[in-house]
Amino acid sequence: MTENTLARGEYHPIPYERERPSAEQARERSQEFLESMRTRRSVRSFSGEPVPAVLIENAVRVAGTAPSGANQQPWTFVVISDDDVKAQIRAAAEREEELLYSQRAGPEYLSAIRPIGTDWVKPHLTDAPYLIAVFEQAWSRDEHGEKRKHYYVRESVGIAVGFLLAALHTAGLATLTHAPSPMGFLREILERPENERPFLLIPVGYPAEGAVVPELEKKSLDEITVRF
Repeated sequence: MTENTLARGEYHPIPYERERPSAEQARERSQEFLESMRTRRSVRSFSGEPVPAVLIENAVRVAGTAPSGANQQPWTFVVISDDDVKAQIRAAAEREEELLYSQRAGPEYLSAIRPIGTDWVKPHLTDAPYLIAVFEQAWSRDEHGEKRKHYYVRESVGIAVGFLLAALHTAGLATLTHAPSPMGFLREILERPENERPFLLIPVGYPAEGAVVPELEKKSLDEITVRF
């Protein structure tokens, strides 16, 4: 930290206070979290069972703790439970997805997604009790109304979404990361300002009775790790 920054009073440090667990506690917590996250799957069949709003709110709070470039927190989470709005989103998403599957996507992409068993019909967008539309903020305005550029926006929002998914899963909820292509309709339907761009659409709820998921295998630790 430079003397100039300190002189301008822009840096206000506070003590970092967090209780450090014992080695055994750390190992147990680490293993418990790993085992929990190993059961996380993308779900496309949702129950209509109501979800307590506090579970969604706390998950969004968790997402809001994510690190971000210059601490600009360039994200907006639009929580949707209104059936009419969900129906509008589904209709718009299915229009775009039908075009994707029939005209826009090449054979390589269609081949890659075949094991997932998905198509352009998206009932989860109306079946799930909640949709969370995530928007990235390319810029904002300061207290004087001047345009302020945001930095590392996609990286920051991606990390926040990871926090969100982990929090929802920990609360016993099922999710799906859905990115209809293109997603401009989300900004129109949800009346978001010009500085926000759609990033992801996440149906959230309890899995339907008898829900199934594709038989997929995650890469091993050695396949995703390089050690020096």
